[in-house]
Amino acid sequence: MAEIKTKSSIINAMTVDVEDYFHVSAFENIITPKDWFSCQPTVDYNTRKILDLFAKHNTKGTFFILGWVAKAFPELIAEIANQGHEVASHGMNHRRASTQTYDELKEDIQSSISLLEDITSQKVLGYRAPSFSIGKQNEWAFELLVELGILYSSSTYPIEHDLYGTPDWPRFVHTRKEGIIEIPVPTIQDKGVNTGIGGGGYFRLYPYWLSNKRINQYLSTESAPYSFYFHPWEIDPNQPRVKKASFKSKFRHYINLGRMEGKIERLLIDYHWSTMADVYLDGTDIKASLLREPS
Repeated sequence: MAEIKTKSSIINAMTVDVEDYFHVSAFENIITPKDWFSCQPTVDYNTRKILDLFAKHNTKGTFFILGWVAKAFPELIAEIANQGHEVASHGMNHRRASTQTYDELKEDIQSSISLLEDITSQKVLGYRAPSFSIGKQNEWAFELLVELGILYSSSTYPIEHDLYGTPDWPRFVHTRKEGIIEIPVPTIQDKGVNTGIGGGGYFRLYPYWLSNKRINQYLSTESAPYSFYFHPWEIDPNQPRVKKASFKSKFRHYINLGRMEGKIERLLIDYHWSTMADVYLDGTDIKASLLREPS
């Protein structure tokens, strides 16, 4: 008799970084913030497709929302919250945390939190820095997040990468000395070298069977929940093309866009998912935070 495949009992965290194609760091030297309003937006349509896909598979997730998107599409953000998903901050204008001063980053994050809480009437608990841009040179950002009332961050990726990466930092969820919970993007390790398995370009590049194998390896050997991230533009093969981008940036951004939605659906079928807050935070801490009025 053929073996019947069953889901792992582990509840994992599904996350979406809600930004548009013209916000990404790979294009920041070609499309500047002053150009954004002249670009054709796709984030509203694509995020609603994700909401439909999640509803189809009874999945709740955490949406790390860029403040620029929330300002442009407040009804979308309200719908995300109304459908029972967690709304978290991705900053205001997709400036990497590592390129900002303390005061600039404080304004960037605080503005996004205020906007999201005004739209949803819910306390924002989490933050993810654009391009996982908290590292050794700006560890002070964690103190800032605590000051702003953030309970958890998912702003580090312990791999070697030309745009980000803290390969010698912890690979698993931990409480930092500042008192904030940090949830790194998942990796598997071989001979001391970390390989990213948390989503994004790696997930688009590799065939699903390989990603599936690596996720199962992580779940079976690390005894820790897995978290996954992707962006609304990643399910849209028809998005406008940025012609002046380098070959490297084009390859990273456009590879396998047409296959991504189907692969996401397979993930939703093969694993159990919930929000970052549900998977990683203690319920007592969440309740205590939610009792406070949004700032």
